[in-house]
Amino acid sequence: MATADDLKFQEFDDAANLLAANPDATTISIDEPVEIPKNQHSRLQETGREEDDELLGTDDSDKTELLAGQKKSAPFWTFEYYQTFFDVDTYQVLDRIKGSVFPVPGKNFVRLYIRSNPDLYGPFWICATLVFTIAVSGNLSNFFIHLGKPTYHYVPEFRKVSIAATTIYAYAWLVPLALWGFLMWRNSKVMNIVSYSFLEIVCVYGYSLFIYIPTAILWIIPQKVVRWVLMVFSLCLSGSVLVMTFWPAVRDDNRRIAVATVATILLLHALLAVGCLAYFFDAPELDISAPVIPAPIIPAHNGTTVITKSH
Repeated sequence: MATADDLKFQEFDDAANLLAANPDATTISIDEPVEIPKNQHSRLQETGREEDDELLGTDDSDKTELLAGQKKSAPFWTFEYYQTFFDVDTYQVLDRIKGSVFPVPGKNFVRLYIRSNPDLYGPFWICATLVFTIAVSGNLSNFFIHLGKPTYHYVPEFRKVSIAATTIYAYAWLVPLALWGFLMWRNSKVMNIVSYSFLEIVCVYGYSLFIYIPTAILWIIPQKVVRWVLMVFSLCLSGSVLVMTFWPAVRDDNRRIAVATVATILLLHALLAVGCLAYFFDAPELDISAPVIPAPIIPAHNGTTVITKSH
């Protein structure tokens, strides 16, 4: 049978021997909270604040510049190089779409959603969906506007698909290219300007167009006032994403240049929305109020009568 000495913990005996050898030693109980020195505590708070700033995209994190292309090591002519641009899952795409539809003031879209893994999957399919949505909705809108009029004959306008594709994809690629070149040029003159990579800018523009997909479906409603109200609402949401993203990049530049840059971004975005609404949906009304002129009868030389049609 084990004695009482055998049931003792060896660690307690070691601790008792150490305290006997050094009576002035400081002991810490498990139940007592451990005090952190003030300088170390403040250093931990500063570290946490920096992490929050980097996550939320505040003023301090806007000063840092990380190029998304640095992690790609494969040559650009290989399939692996372009495969990285589509390396996203459904949850990331949905999260970025939600961030573009519900922008939060003070949050940078690139820092919060894009910078960790910019992609082309979302922008490509958003633009493709928007192309077919505008083309199909425009044809349906034209059909409903002239429905029931005897002089109207419905003919599908397939050319609107190519026109919509050229317009939307040109906007989603050429405007980011021009903006990226401008930011790079201003960054060489003003050191405090934050420059985004071309892939990040394309990603922002692509996701900002998502709000126009449900808006284009609602544009089928044959009421001009409702259409323009929906257009202004969508323009405010998507435009706010662009402003909150690119204003931190130019705010340290000359004041006039910064304001002119943001105004140009909004102007081009508004021209796209107004142009799509005016061309694809505001079709001109058919003039059916003009009286029908009877066809004149022209006698022929051989004794027959010729009736010409007049429109």
